[in-house]
Amino acid sequence: MDNLANAKAMRSGQTPAEQRPWYHLRAHRFLGLKFKRQKPMGPYIVDFICVERHLVVQVDGGQHCEQVAYDRQRDQWLAAQGLLVLRFWNHDVLNRTESVLEQIRLIVEAPSPPAPLP
Repeated sequence: MDNLANAKAMRSGQTPAEQRPWYHLRAHRFLGLKFKRQKPMGPYIVDFICVERHLVVQVDGGQHCEQVAYDRQRDQWLAAQGLLVLRFWNHDVLNRTESVLEQIRLIVEAPSPPAPLP
């Protein structure tokens, strides 16, 4: 299955830990920003992305304990594309939703670093 077909399948089979933040991030509900879910990015599929803010939000289950090297490589590739990756454990997303959303808000609203001088 190619990435696009896989992403579509993932959108229809979201886990409860993915459904919870999606409720808050979808339809410009979160600070008026547009987030997409299960978006193919090169060889990967990201859980949530706000293209406008170059921000990826990943919701990680227990399998990520066993794929640390893969996740590191993936995060490095995404960073090379100019994206910041935030990772949250399923448990935190489900049990501390407001805290997770606050962490995302703090990153989104942080002032941008000044542009380098010419």
